[in-house]
Amino acid sequence: MGRICLVTGGARSGKSSFAQEMAEAIKGTRIFIATCPILDKDLEARIKAHRASREGKGWRTIEEFINLKGAIRQAKDAHVVLVDCLTLWINNLLHQAGEQNSLLDEDKVQQISREVLEVARSIQGTVIFVTNEVGMGIVPENQWARHYRDLLGRCNQVFAEGADEVVLMVSAIPVRIKEIDPRSGQSSQEMRR
Repeated sequence: MGRICLVTGGARSGKSSFAQEMAEAIKGTRIFIATCPILDKDLEARIKAHRASREGKGWRTIEEFINLKGAIRQAKDAHVVLVDCLTLWINNLLHQAGEQNSLLDEDKVQQISREVLEVARSIQGTVIFVTNEVGMGIVPENQWARHYRDLLGRCNQVFAEGADEVVLMVSAIPVRIKEIDPRSGQSSQEMRR
């Protein structure tokens, strides 16, 4: 049964670097699942920098913008899988729904997120998911931005609930907000109650 970790935080909080270091501390095969399509020159430069940071460190990359379940299944024999990031995955799902004139709501995001977690839990290795906390600032002024914020918030809740460990990055400092005690199987939150 796989181990699941969620690394969350604000923009430029050090999430990706921390998650990569965490993954590289695990011996064995490493797979990086990239969810970010190249949409402009800025993103292209960021993606190149991310690729360069993994170069020569035993990483294999799978680019998958929508089907995370399928990508994780492809990585089933890896010792560690790093999914970076859920924020863009939800964006991609929302964009796809718009292209298909369908609605992506919180119930659907919750269902899809649980399905991804189920697949991640079924593999033997560690799966690390990276996401952004986008609901800690000003309420967006337009309906679509609020809808996106709400969808990502629902996704993050599902992944945090299902994860064995949740790390909040604050100014590049990791704050562990959930851990599962291997002896009791209880989370740190359950043990505090």
